[in-house]
Amino acid sequence: MMSAIQDFFSFSDPNVRNVLLGTILLSTSSAIIGAFALLKRKTLISDAIAHAVLPGSCLAFFLTGEKNSIWLIISAFITGWLASIAIDQIITHSKIKQDAAIAIVASVAFGLGSFLLSILQHSGQASQGGLKSFLLGSAATLLREDVVLLVLLSLIIILIVCLFFKEFMLIAFDRLFAQSIGVPVKKMDFLFTSLMVLAIVMGIRAVGVVLMSAMLITPATTARFWTANMAYVILFAMLIALFASLTGTFFSYLIPSMPTGPWIVVIMSLIAYLSFLIDWCCRIGKKNR
Repeated sequence: MMSAIQDFFSFSDPNVRNVLLGTILLSTSSAIIGAFALLKRKTLISDAIAHAVLPGSCLAFFLTGEKNSIWLIISAFITGWLASIAIDQIITHSKIKQDAAIAIVASVAFGLGSFLLSILQHSGQASQGGLKSFLLGSAATLLREDVVLLVLLSLIIILIVCLFFKEFMLIAFDRLFAQSIGVPVKKMDFLFTSLMVLAIVMGIRAVGVVLMSAMLITPATTARFWTANMAYVILFAMLIALFASLTGTFFSYLIPSMPTGPWIVVIMSLIAYLSFLIDWCCRIGKKNR
């Protein structure tokens, strides 16, 4: 046991370094976007987008015939964006409410993705081996080139958020006031949606489409129990994501049969439940005074 702990924290194994760095980059960048998604009340839309990247990934494999991360991300990004557009169009041009529109798009997209995935699995192509785990999450398969790509995408997300932090905050709190002072609201919405889709697409290798929405929203929701300051919400969400990534990767290393992505989400959820319990107890204590 002690030797396994020493081996892990020595980071001498390149596979451990790739998985740990990849999950940390994924979870922290997702936590930043998740904080704004929570503030803008777009948490359910992120779940629909996460389900919509599955058919895009399958289509990329249909077209290229190989499991290339770049093509998978590009194709998944396109279908994720189309899902967000479809939700907006359904809400704008029909009497269907947002929650129903999200459910329709998510179910149709995931059903189409599952259908395409089953076709690929029965196609007999040697290159499709392991495609299901590749699409539904397998952090242990992260390679050095995947980590390099995650570094690049994470830096893009962090840089854009830093550049337009004030605009995102202003639109989230008072959209009409932002329009009145000349903030390009529609362009900022377009940019934020693109960042949210990108953050979700980044997670298809490590966590998969099913758990990616939890990776996006849980840290920000947990941080909100502890502070109302948006800057601190983002900071606490990143710290929670960092701790969960480190701990989840460690447990997965000790027990190889248990995948890394679900471990990370479980740890995030435990922290969220603990935060809720502490907040609930504090509220009861204040009422009884």
